[in-house]
Amino acid sequence: MALRFVIIGGGPAGNTAATHAARLGATVTVIERDVIGGAAHLWDCIPSKTMIATGGAMSFTRRIQGMGLEQQVAEIDNDALAERIAGIKDRLQSGTTRLLHSQGVTMIAGFARFESPNDIVVETKTGLVELIADKILIATGTRPRIPDWCQPDGERILTTRDCYPPKEFPEHITVIGSGVTGVEFVHMFSSFGAKVTLVVSRQQVLPGKDGDAAALLEEDFLRRGVKLLKGARATHIERTDEGVTVRCDDGRVVYSSHAVLAIGSVPNSDGLALDAAGVETDRSGYIEINRHCQSNVAHIYAAGDVSGKLPLSSVASMQGRKVAEHAMGLQTVAHRHLDYDKAASAIFTEPEIADVGLAEAEAFSLGRKIRVTKVPFSGTPKALINNDSRGFVKILSDPATGVVLGGSIVGRHAAELISVIALAVTANLKVTDIVESLLVHPALAEAIAEAAE
Repeated sequence: MALRFVIIGGGPAGNTAATHAARLGATVTVIERDVIGGAAHLWDCIPSKTMIATGGAMSFTRRIQGMGLEQQVAEIDNDALAERIAGIKDRLQSGTTRLLHSQGVTMIAGFARFESPNDIVVETKTGLVELIADKILIATGTRPRIPDWCQPDGERILTTRDCYPPKEFPEHITVIGSGVTGVEFVHMFSSFGAKVTLVVSRQQVLPGKDGDAAALLEEDFLRRGVKLLKGARATHIERTDEGVTVRCDDGRVVYSSHAVLAIGSVPNSDGLALDAAGVETDRSGYIEINRHCQSNVAHIYAAGDVSGKLPLSSVASMQGRKVAEHAMGLQTVAHRHLDYDKAASAIFTEPEIADVGLAEAEAFSLGRKIRVTKVPFSGTPKALINNDSRGFVKILSDPATGVVLGGSIVGRHAAELISVIALAVTANLKVTDIVESLLVHPALAEAIAEAAE
C-alpha cells in the first residue's frame, strides 16, 4: 500500500512536496483553504514584484534622456495594472494546479483540523471530509500582522494585501515598517510618483542587512524626496476626513492620504487543532522543526513560513522537496541537509539589494577573520552603458583558504547576479574559481570577478 501523505497548504512548500512525493510513489492529498500556489506567494510576492516592475518602467522613462532619448511621461492605468496582476496570478495558479493534477495529486478546498496525530477533518462547502494519513505536512504560511492600535479599512489604512493595486493611488503614503517589505513599498509608491514617509523604528533601514547597502538605499530614498522618521515607532493610526494620521511614540505625527502596515506576519497555525495531534509551537505560534523539517511529532512536518525559518518562497520550495524525500525514506541514502545560512535573498528596491551567506557585521560580531573586497559598478562598462552605475559588489572570503563565505550586491539586476556568489557559497568554491571563470563582456557580472580578485 502506498504511503498516504496529506499536505495542509498548497503554497510553494506544499505543492513542491506534493509533486515530489507523488513522483516517488506516495498517495498525496493537498488541502488548501485559499488558493493553490499559496496566498503569500500569489497575493503578496507576485503582485508586489509586478507593481515594482511597472513602477521601475515608469522610473526608467524619467531618466532616458541620459541614453540619448527624449524625455517621456508615463501615466498609470489602474485598471490595466490590476488586469496585468490578475493575469499573472491566474497563469501561475493554473500552472501549479495542472502540475498537481498531472502527478495524480488529490486537491480538496477547505479548512483542515486535526482529530488525532493521524486523523484530519476538512470542512468543505459540501460537508466534512475525513482523512487518515501516514505522513503529514503543515504548510499553512502566514498572514500580515495587524496590531491592536490599528484597524485597516482597505481604503486609506492598508495592509500589504490591499495594495495590489490600491483602490486609488495615494498622493502621500506613510509606510510603517522599515524591513524588507517596508522599503519595497517605499520604492514602489515613490516610483509611481507618490510622496512617501517611512517610519523607521531604528536608526537605519533594513536592520540586520549590510550597512553599506542600507546606507546607499537611504541615500537613494532621500534623493527621491522620501522623508525618513528615524527612531520613531508608530503607536496609533486613525482615519480622518482629510486622510490618515499616524502618531509615534516620540510625539511626532504624520499626516498623509494613506498608510500601509508592513510590520511582519503571524503564522497560520491557529485553527488547526494542533493540540489534538500533540504538535508544539513557540510563543509566536510558529511550529518548531528539526533539520528534517519534523515537528516534535515525528511523522508531522512543517515547512514554509509557518515553520519560522526564512520567509522566502525559494526556501519553502526546498523545504518541501526535503520533506518529501525524508517522508519517503530517502534520508537513508546520500542526503544534503538544507543550510538556511546559505540561502540567497533579494530586496526589489531601486537599486536592488541581494545577499547570501555570512554577513560582514555578523563576522565581526563573532570575531571571525575574513577578507572583504568591494568593487563599485561605476567602473563596470555595462553599468555605464545602462546609464545606471549605482551600487557595488562585495565578497567575503576566508583569508587562509580563499573559500567564498558570503557576499552582497547592490545595483541593477542584483537579484540575478547574486546567484553566482550563492553557487560559490553552496559549493564551497574559492575566489580563484570565480576569477578564472571566463565571463561575458560587457556584463555586470564582471564586477563579481573583480571583487573576487
